[in-house]
Amino acid sequence: MKLYGSYTSPFVRHVRIVLLETAQPCKFIETDQTGSSAKSPTQRVPFLEDGNIFLTDSASITKYLREKAGQDYCKTAKELDDLCLVNTLMDATVNLFFIKRDGVDITAVPYLQRQAARIQSTLAELNQSMLPVAAPYNDAQLRLACFISWAKLRNQIDFSAYENLEAFYSRALNYSHFIATQPPQS
Repeated sequence: MKLYGSYTSPFVRHVRIVLLETAQPCKFIETDQTGSSAKSPTQRVPFLEDGNIFLTDSASITKYLREKAGQDYCKTAKELDDLCLVNTLMDATVNLFFIKRDGVDITAVPYLQRQAARIQSTLAELNQSMLPVAAPYNDAQLRLACFISWAKLRNQIDFSAYENLEAFYSRALNYSHFIATQPPQS
C-alpha cells in the first residue's frame, strides 16, 4: 500500500493518523503539486494505491482503511455530518490560503467574502460542540484536530475567540498518533 501526500496537509495527516491507529503497513511517498497533477485526476493529495484500489480523497481513504482493519467509520449520521462540517471548513480555509498566497485580495471578491464568512460561522458552530477530553477520537474529531494544527501552522485563524476549540486542540496535543504526525515546523 502507498499513500501519496505532503507532511503539511491536514487531509494527509488524518490518513496518516488512521494508518497508525490501524497498524497497517504503508509506504508514504511525499509528493508536490506536479506529482499529484500527474498521478491523480483531482490533482491534489492525498491519494492511495493498494493493489488495484486507487482512491483520491481523504474521506474515502480513511473509510477504506478503517473497514480494512475491521473498524467503524462514521458510525452515525451525526458523526458523518460533523466530518462534513470540518471538511467544509478545511476546504474553504485551504482555498483562501492559496488564493491569498497568489496575491488576490479576498475582500474585493464577493464569492471569497462568502467563503471567509463560511469559515467564521463554521468555527462558531464547531466551538459549541461537545468535544472529548482525551483519546480515543472519532474521525470527525481527528479531522478537526488536524485542521486546527494546520490553521495554526499557516497562521490562518486566531483561535482565541474559540475557547472550546483551543482547549480541544491542547488536549489532542497529548495523543501519541497526533504527536507522531506533526508536520515540520519550518
